[in-house]
Amino acid sequence: CRKRLQSAPANLPPPLLFRQVSPGPSDSTLQFRLLHFWNARKNVKGGPEILLGVEMLMIDAEGTLAQGFIGLNRCNQYEKELQRGSIYTLRNFYASNNKVMYHVADQRLVICISHASALSKDEEDNEGILTERFRVRSFSEFEANCDLRGDLHDVVGHLKLVDGQALHERPVLGTNHDSASRKVMVHLQLKDGPVMNVYLWDEAAESFRVKFDASAATPTVLLVTTVNPKRLGGKLCLSSMSSSRVFLDDEVDPTKEYLAWLGTNPSVTSSVNPVEVVKAETLTIGEIAAFLKSQPAQVAYFDCIATIDDVKLGTEWYYIACKDCQTKLNRGPTSLLCAKCGNENATAVANYRVELSVYDNDEQCTFIILGDAGKDLTGRKATELIDAYVQENGGEAAELDVPVPQCFVDTIGQTKKFRIKVGHYNFSSNRMSLTATKIVSAAELPPKNPPLKTLPGTEVGNTELAESSGGGPSAIEEEKEPKRTKRSG
Repeated sequence: CRKRLQSAPANLPPPLLFRQVSPGPSDSTLQFRLLHFWNARKNVKGGPEILLGVEMLMIDAEGTLAQGFIGLNRCNQYEKELQRGSIYTLRNFYASNNKVMYHVADQRLVICISHASALSKDEEDNEGILTERFRVRSFSEFEANCDLRGDLHDVVGHLKLVDGQALHERPVLGTNHDSASRKVMVHLQLKDGPVMNVYLWDEAAESFRVKFDASAATPTVLLVTTVNPKRLGGKLCLSSMSSSRVFLDDEVDPTKEYLAWLGTNPSVTSSVNPVEVVKAETLTIGEIAAFLKSQPAQVAYFDCIATIDDVKLGTEWYYIACKDCQTKLNRGPTSLLCAKCGNENATAVANYRVELSVYDNDEQCTFIILGDAGKDLTGRKATELIDAYVQENGGEAAELDVPVPQCFVDTIGQTKKFRIKVGHYNFSSNRMSLTATKIVSAAELPPKNPPLKTLPGTEVGNTELAESSGGGPSAIEEEKEPKRTKRSG
């Protein structure tokens, strides 16, 4: 049967502090508070992870953090008795200096449970030992330690985006049973630096989802422990590890202090446009298609340089949206309803939704121009164009089938840098239609290079891309002058 933790005998000598521990075996006593524990696993390329044991984060009476380890063959003896926040006494241990990467504590030695160890849970709490301690670092410190695989420190900041969604939209992060549920990506603004991408994986992602969705008010401040700074696409990012924990708003002292700082600096919490926060990487149409084939479903932003080849006719070029959240409105018996806001008498505004056929040096596809991207392209709001057509042709907008405005047809042949947003639906759709949320600037296609050898698994079929740009008559195939259409009713 499983051996339980031993009771601590009386009249022991004063316990050592972590800073007094020396490498090798010891018959001394340690007393500490167990802050956290997690499974230690080894990743095997192409195979399942291997469980190595249980790692622990401990703090002593001086506030020094140390890492502990229980090997796999002793997990059954101790693991079920471990309780976060409790005080423990450990007699006989081995202090190892073999750990050379990913330190999560001040003490470089790892306190290992050996065959001679006796670990007991103290009945009384020791108020002289801190209940938490964090090692928060600044942007510049993360940048200096990027990709070194050394110490893992903590980060605190205020949320800008959660999985590409702005906070005022109150994202709902319910768990899905797919590969995308392993990850949550947040944009976190630090006090001393730019907005950073923070990737939460597995247990950290699930913990964040549960806490975020359970919060009565939309959480603002996030603290993530033991993050790994790495550079992705040339940009400094932070990634959670197996040891990471997440805390929101009023949970711990650093988040409370950050909340208080935000209270005295309200301008830094102003709502943001996701397009303005994300620093997008510039990819070709083919590279975006390869990303959709090879990556798990997620929200991501890219810049893409393309030339406008045609405008799709025969499709609605605008929709009636909620003024507050830009979601398409539903018509109720006497008013317009917004399913997202729950507003049964929503204020309506016309928003662009124009389909353009575009191409670059290698591929072609459809860009769907949404919202402000339409204004960027034409210089006019959708409402202005509808009102102008109504004035010229008489009647009410609801009674007229307003054709695609000439100003869109006039963009044929122009080359632009488009801000592209891909969502979860793009990863399962057979038709590659990409949403453009912003016109970044005028641009020119780069010089065409000789074809490069494509890596296995990243091929994008020409047939798929050709089919994606089909459907509906084009502006070239029909007369370009706007036509008066029949009134309904």
